[in-house]
Amino acid sequence: MAGAYLDTRLKGRDYLSISDFSGEEIRLLLDAAHDLKKELKAGIPHPVLKGKTLGMIFTKASTRTRVSFEVGMFQLGGYALFLSAQDIQLRRGETVGDTARTLERYLDGIMIRTFDQADVEDLARYGSIPVINGLTDLLHPTQALADIMTVEEHKGKLSGLKLAFIGDGNNVAHSLLQICAKVGMHMTIACPPGYEPDPEILAGARVDAAATGVKLEVVTDPFEAVAGADGLYTDVWASMGQEAERAERLKDFSRYQVNAELLGKAAPGAVVLHCLPAHRGEEITDEVLDGPQSVAFDEAENRLHAHKAIMALVM
Repeated sequence: MAGAYLDTRLKGRDYLSISDFSGEEIRLLLDAAHDLKKELKAGIPHPVLKGKTLGMIFTKASTRTRVSFEVGMFQLGGYALFLSAQDIQLRRGETVGDTARTLERYLDGIMIRTFDQADVEDLARYGSIPVINGLTDLLHPTQALADIMTVEEHKGKLSGLKLAFIGDGNNVAHSLLQICAKVGMHMTIACPPGYEPDPEILAGARVDAAATGVKLEVVTDPFEAVAGADGLYTDVWASMGQEAERAERLKDFSRYQVNAELLGKAAPGAVVLHCLPAHRGEEITDEVLDGPQSVAFDEAENRLHAHKAIMALVM
């Protein structure tokens, strides 16, 4: 076995936010993901987490996150334990701190997919084992790693490319802002007024963008955003927990659909990304999602390899 995933520099680290990692560390995570993918495709086993156990806490439902972490842990030689909101007492009579201090006695790492970023940070603060943020309402850092891994596979590079994000300035957009700034990709978000990304997240990402020489912009016109873009990214308009706002959001986002007309204004050969699940006919058309420029299902597959890289390097 030889690969970037054997590097020990990140051992014991939490993976809470892309902002916690340097550009060099993001590069290491990407290299590890690419190496693990190549080995899996070649039938080369890599049981580097043999005998280790990952606790997976889910207070939000999931398809890709659950399957990719569970299968990934198996392929790394370890065991993944699924813990739903009904299985544990997190914030139901037991503090996050007490849960963290208990789980660290049984587990080698925790992946949590939940609503509140503070719960993830408290688990990391009170526990001594690595905590991986599988999604919160604020951030989605595991998704962002798989996203740029996919762009790099299809474009052969990251530095100097432009990503256009069309839709809500949400958790996915936040982590993409952070990672694009770190790896030297320009990013423009097009969203309706009132749906802009968190100003603190944007300001922090712009500090990193200044160091790598890239531009991060927020506009209201999707056609302005996609001009010259090498990648178009979209996400559902109403995320989990926003069902009550669905009707209003459908109206507000009606002109932010990624369709053939919008794709035609991007750079030739631009790739189309979607973190899935997709609401076909809303934020994206069938024609685009199933079309030749879509890499959404490569991106979904790369969740497996990116998550394995994170686990291998921090656990």
